[in-house]
Amino acid sequence: MGEVVHTSRIKIVRENGPTRRAMIEGFDSPVYYGVHGGIKRFYKIEPEKEHAATLDHIVAATAA
Repeated sequence: MGEVVHTSRIKIVRENGPTRRAMIEGFDSPVYYGVHGGIKRFYKIEPEKEHAATLDHIVAATAA
């Protein structure tokens, strides 16, 4: 097994409905996750504010 180069330390807290706040060690500002577009229509919910879904971040990470 190779050497571990990084361990992510993240705390995720549900704020309201589908909105979650992620605090990532080493960053001052939180990252917000939620629903938007087709995702909110699929779940039939209307969030107070739309945020990128975790799926959006996974797709973006794999595209790099």
